[in-house]
Amino acid sequence: MKKLKKYLLHLKATPGWALLTIDLFLSILALLAAYLFWFNFDLLQFQKIDFVKNILVLTIINSTLFYLFRTYQDIIRFSGAEGTFRSIIPIFFSLVILIILNLVLFSLKKETIMPLPVLFEYFFIAGFLLTSYRHVVQYLYHTEKSKREAVNVVIYGVQYNSLLLKKNIEETSDFEFRVIAFIEEDGVLAGKSVNGTHIISLKDAPRLFKERAVKNLFFAKNNFELQERDAVYGICATYGIKLLKTPFIKDNVQNVLGSGRSKKDQPEVKLDELILETFNVQQNQHVIDHLRDKKILITGAAGLIGSELVRQIAAVYPASLIICDQNETGLYELEIEIQQKFKLGNALKLYLADIRDEYSMNGLFSMYLPQVVIHAAAYKQVPLLENSTSEAIRNNVSGTKMLADLSEIFGVERFLFISSDKATSPSNIMGASKRIAEIYCQAIHKRHTPPVWDEGIIQMSGRPKRTKFIVSRFGNALGYHGTLIQNMNKQIAVGGPVTVAHPDSLTYSMTIPESCSLILETVSMGSGGEIFVFDMGEPIKVLDIANKVIELSGYIPEKEVEIRFTGLKQGEKIFDEILFQEEDISPTFNPKIQHLKVVEYNYEDISREIDLLIALAAKNQDIEVLKQMKRIVPEFISNNSIYEAMEEQRIAPKASLFSATGGI
Repeated sequence: MKKLKKYLLHLKATPGWALLTIDLFLSILALLAAYLFWFNFDLLQFQKIDFVKNILVLTIINSTLFYLFRTYQDIIRFSGAEGTFRSIIPIFFSLVILIILNLVLFSLKKETIMPLPVLFEYFFIAGFLLTSYRHVVQYLYHTEKSKREAVNVVIYGVQYNSLLLKKNIEETSDFEFRVIAFIEEDGVLAGKSVNGTHIISLKDAPRLFKERAVKNLFFAKNNFELQERDAVYGICATYGIKLLKTPFIKDNVQNVLGSGRSKKDQPEVKLDELILETFNVQQNQHVIDHLRDKKILITGAAGLIGSELVRQIAAVYPASLIICDQNETGLYELEIEIQQKFKLGNALKLYLADIRDEYSMNGLFSMYLPQVVIHAAAYKQVPLLENSTSEAIRNNVSGTKMLADLSEIFGVERFLFISSDKATSPSNIMGASKRIAEIYCQAIHKRHTPPVWDEGIIQMSGRPKRTKFIVSRFGNALGYHGTLIQNMNKQIAVGGPVTVAHPDSLTYSMTIPESCSLILETVSMGSGGEIFVFDMGEPIKVLDIANKVIELSGYIPEKEVEIRFTGLKQGEKIFDEILFQEEDISPTFNPKIQHLKVVEYNYEDISREIDLLIALAAKNQDIEVLKQMKRIVPEFISNNSIYEAMEEQRIAPKASLFSATGGI
């Protein structure tokens, strides 16, 4: 018997003819049992019927139905409830056919094939035998597989998808991983079980982790309070338990858990999903109403911030969504994603171009006549731009100025410039270039002389109104390209070290979706000329993030993965402030958005100085470019050793750059 069981379990699949034979045999056995019940187990009664004829009729009917419904093609060990239900369908139709035959024979005043009570008893017995046989096969297979030595894992959260996740983990991994418990936070369901798997409370988890050598914890729930998530993290970090997201059912769990894998193969840890507060993107109705019927242009659409803005705006279904970037591959992949998810059709427009190309941008505005422009395209890598001063100006300043000018010429309703917290008391080229772009956007909005509109453009767009220029300044969001967690994951994947600039370096904890949600709110909130800043949450130490990412990847900081301090790079600061000492803020109706009051500049004078700056950048005269930047932004004090000598001979700003009112 053991040899037969071993043979059957090692078969990839039972041959179809064997399954068909078994099903026919069980259906005949069911008919025999039905007659026994009908005759009250009196075997002599069988002499009164032609049992062989009945078996022959039943075999012909059932073999035909089993063939038509392809039940013999099932791999029983992998079949679930659907496969089991399918095995009953042929039996049901055989019952119907036999009843119809009986009625026909009765109407012809001939002897019926089988008594009606026998037929119904046959149906229930056959259904029971066929389903029981399949359940027994599945049980034996799972029991045999579960006897193997397996990695113990637990699932956090008791809800509908918990059972699906358990099935996914165990069966997809061929039972190399065993779910030994479900964990819940409040303990209300503790002591109960789900399909034989016990539920325990979070406070009892440490004992289980220690006794059963648990290696991984899966999250089956997605919505967490920060306190609850920190409690889970703390316990798991103590016992070396790796935290993992719920995989999709189609994912191969072995690729997620993979016992004995190298550090190179470890899964990426998304700290904003595991540790930080969960943020669900929910635009308010005012934002939706404002954007729904508009033609919206997004520059830098293939970047992380730009692409998230595209996703959130696509969900509103605007009149048209124009996405512009010079990254061909990124733009193409974004189009595929958006069309698959939102099916915008012709409402989604792609424009491959460099924002510094005047002819290309003029063609973009002429072709699509956008009503709202969200300018996210920019160079953002601080250390890189320290050695590319002129290039930073050509892109971040000249590109922004050109788009702002075109927006006025083409009667764009609203122009939103996405700036950075590095524009506050800038200590690097990137921050200073962003601050200059901010200054221009404010100045062009407040200039006294309106733009000269082309009559042809007015006829096309019918919008000879002044453009409202708005600036949104936000900090470094977690998951942002080239920063923090993404780099840490890459460093852990190759065995470390994880690099941190300074033990006291701080960053903000806001995620990209939340940042973009607030950005879109400022589009409808602003009346023009404002700079908005966001409440980015409590600053957190980069060192703390490094420790958590290492622990969540299943390693011990310093012992298994080294943390190395590299020192601040050129232009970097320990912490980027939101406000400059001469700036003030006032609240808005959204507590996470504040209105920043800054020094205002005279448009004619600042435009002339920025034109000079752009002309110097066109000639790659980096030193002269830097001097001009300091004239425009006197609070710009470079942290780059190449330029620090210039700080001793401070370059005074021209008084005429400021507006007559002082602008505060």
